[in-house]
Amino acid sequence: MQKKSMENSKRTTAIITYAALILGSVIMIFPFAWMILTSSKTVSESMQIPPTIFPSRLMADNFSEALKSLPFINMYANTILMIIFRVIFAVLFSSMAGYAFAKLKFKGKNLLFSIVLMQMMLPSQIFIIPQYQMVAKLGFANSVAALVFPGLVSAFGTFFLRQAYLGIPDEVGEAAYLDGCNQWQTFTKIMFPLTRSSVAALTVFTAVFAYSDLMWPLVVNSDLKMMTLSSGLATLRGQFSTNFPVLMAGSLLAMLPMVIIYLIFQRQFIEGIAMTGGK
Repeated sequence: MQKKSMENSKRTTAIITYAALILGSVIMIFPFAWMILTSSKTVSESMQIPPTIFPSRLMADNFSEALKSLPFINMYANTILMIIFRVIFAVLFSSMAGYAFAKLKFKGKNLLFSIVLMQMMLPSQIFIIPQYQMVAKLGFANSVAALVFPGLVSAFGTFFLRQAYLGIPDEVGEAAYLDGCNQWQTFTKIMFPLTRSSVAALTVFTAVFAYSDLMWPLVVNSDLKMMTLSSGLATLRGQFSTNFPVLMAGSLLAMLPMVIIYLIFQRQFIEGIAMTGGK
């Protein structure tokens, strides 16, 4: 009797768990499904109350209208270049800084790392004015260099890879030293290759952060041809009225690169999070 009661309890728990997971999945997927459905509606259908879920007929003209309204080729190129350069700088500098904070001993180490943590805690908006002043004085406004500038260093990347290096036993570095490696060789030939999964995860994180960055591209680049996908889509929103089907069609076109990146690096992304979650 007791065994049957325990089985019923486990079955009830499993049903509740799966129901909660299914509900969460529906909540997460619904905005994307709504975006796809709205991109095929007419303007009147998109603003109808009560709202209609399915369009009466598919409106492929919304995609052509979005392509005519914005220079998508330029915005794709700007976004891809921004992501590539931000990823390169994030991996390059964050890996070196993370290794130094995790494995090296030097004066002021804890103070410097505290400054890195403070930068993570502060909202990014407070850095916009000084960063814009630096970009303006360097003459980088309305350029790809201006888009990349805030991503030259990454406090998050430094913390993220520091956790990865902390998970590597110190004996690995000591063995490399006994084999004749100096500190740079130990880092480049031994330690850095061991953080491959974490670097892949940081690549995905940096790409997502760069892709979703809206305020900085709007501030630093006023030329529509030098905007990114996120900032360019913001111009489709009118002050008094908005063509939501065209906006959703443009959003659908803009999200394709990130979907492709995630599908390619999905395994590394999960492995990196799992590895950096603990030592």
